[in-house]
Amino acid sequence: MSAAQITYSVSLFLLAGLCEIGGGWLVWQWLREGRMWPWGLVGGLVLFLYGVIPTFQPSHFGRVYATYGGFFIVLSLLWGWFLDGNQPDRFDLIGAAVSLLGVAIIMYWPR
Repeated sequence: MSAAQITYSVSLFLLAGLCEIGGGWLVWQWLREGRMWPWGLVGGLVLFLYGVIPTFQPSHFGRVYATYGGFFIVLSLLWGWFLDGNQPDRFDLIGAAVSLLGVAIIMYWPR
């Protein structure tokens, strides 16, 4: 896989992650924090985009979604830190680094 292909793939993972976490956060705000129903509706639409974006990845479903899991871990911690003020501790950071190493092997290791 070329550097350009990896950059494209990582960009898709990041975009999908922002859609899943952002959509889930909007639904959370609606149901748990008492926001009005449009928050939930927009959240559902953003979650739908999350379902579409991974289909543009160059690999099969299982590998793509396994790899996405590692990106989701890191993006969830960052979202919680920057939007909700929950700073990750060192064990969160170690776990996130391990997950990224794992997904790099799963998705990008030459076969």
